[in-house]
Amino acid sequence: MQPSSSIRVFDAIRALAFVGDLSMGQPIDHSVRTGWLASQLAAAIGRDAATQSHVVCVALLRWSGCTANAPEFSDLLGDDVGGRRTMLATASARAAADFASSVSPLAEIHCEVSGDIARTLGMPAAVELPLRHIFETFDGTGKPEGLDASRIPAEVFLVTIAGDLEIFSRVHGLNNALRYIAERADARYPAFLVDAVREHAVDWLHVLEQGAAAEPQPPSAALRDATAPLELIADVIDLKLPWMTGFSRKVAEAALHCARGMGLGDEQQQRIYRAGLIHGIGRASVPNAVWDSPHARSEADAERLRLVPYWTERAARRIDTLRAEAEIASFVDERLDGSGFFRGARGAAIDAEARALAAAAHWVALCTSRPGRSALPPVEALAALHAEGDAGRLDPQAIAALTGQPQSATASAQPSGEASALLSGREVEVLGRISLGESNKEAARSLGISPSTVRAHLENIFRKLGCTTRAAATLKAMTLGLL
Repeated sequence: MQPSSSIRVFDAIRALAFVGDLSMGQPIDHSVRTGWLASQLAAAIGRDAATQSHVVCVALLRWSGCTANAPEFSDLLGDDVGGRRTMLATASARAAADFASSVSPLAEIHCEVSGDIARTLGMPAAVELPLRHIFETFDGTGKPEGLDASRIPAEVFLVTIAGDLEIFSRVHGLNNALRYIAERADARYPAFLVDAVREHAVDWLHVLEQGAAAEPQPPSAALRDATAPLELIADVIDLKLPWMTGFSRKVAEAALHCARGMGLGDEQQQRIYRAGLIHGIGRASVPNAVWDSPHARSEADAERLRLVPYWTERAARRIDTLRAEAEIASFVDERLDGSGFFRGARGAAIDAEARALAAAAHWVALCTSRPGRSALPPVEALAALHAEGDAGRLDPQAIAALTGQPQSATASAQPSGEASALLSGREVEVLGRISLGESNKEAARSLGISPSTVRAHLENIFRKLGCTTRAAATLKAMTLGLL
């Protein structure tokens, strides 16, 4: 029996906010604080409770498309995390506008994916549409479509100016923040919003510092009981690195198999499975160039990698319904001999649930190709896994449970009959190669077909899935169980 992966929609939104904040190089409460400011601004200008609720959700999901264009930002900036942090804090309105105009294709990816995430979560149009236009500007020079101000949802301006206030005041101080925001009046957002921010900013920021946004609650009754699959969080996390497509699902499945083999109870199995789905949240904090490098890493880069499970724990434990899973997930890189991280825990300090997850994650990593290293063949992967047990790093009982029964490191949910009929077998194969980051030529070589045939298949895939970018098609195919 598959354990439940249901999570409250608002908790899923908060988890996605953490992933987005880490991807943008921001503190993990940036989006929550932005949502609170946006709701206060909406109230101050006389918008109703529904709009105040909508802007909170838009603010929390604003960066949910960041993992989808991380590879492109990495190619452009070298450091996708640090580069975006610098971009957001840029004081010069001209410099910020010039940069924004240079990344139109990246904005398209981001907006499509974040809009699709909102739709998957069942968000109303007043949340989904602003996310699809979140980089549009009042003067019509925004991205991805350069819309006229009259066609841009008001929530876009409310969240954008709230985000600028949150970042600029934190990085540059309040007086400078208000000056930088004023320079963007009737360009990035309408002047009347600038006036409202100038009038209330001091009071709002003071209340924020007193903890006003520390424990965010669902902004509407509709969000209190609705649920969403935790697998969506896993898929969004994995979009950051194309070679990790489906990685978190595989870890969750392998960890569940391991837990069953170890004789752990149903509740433990459910926690382990869910921990496997979210164990990669902290990956968003590390630039793609570090993950993709096949060479020895610098001490600074190694330290960033050591902190990945720390950030996973810090982010996810702030959500009550994921607190137990966050604790387990944070042990994914610990080793019994104390050589792991981030705690350097050893022996009895690592419980059975954490041991199962650590063995499963290492097994899936051995079976996953990455830049500079191919996946190990099954026999070699098993030998490498057992070597970790023999060396006292991984639990031999967990390894035996993981490998003692037939189990694939590529297990995934099966699509429904309707979903499986959506794409042809060859189209699934093409999307599978493209989802791993292969170019049309590389996919053609892998599948023994021509690049033009790959391109034709991609056009059909995009049409059938209702997508225009590879990242969005990958996310939708994962959601439907096609990959």
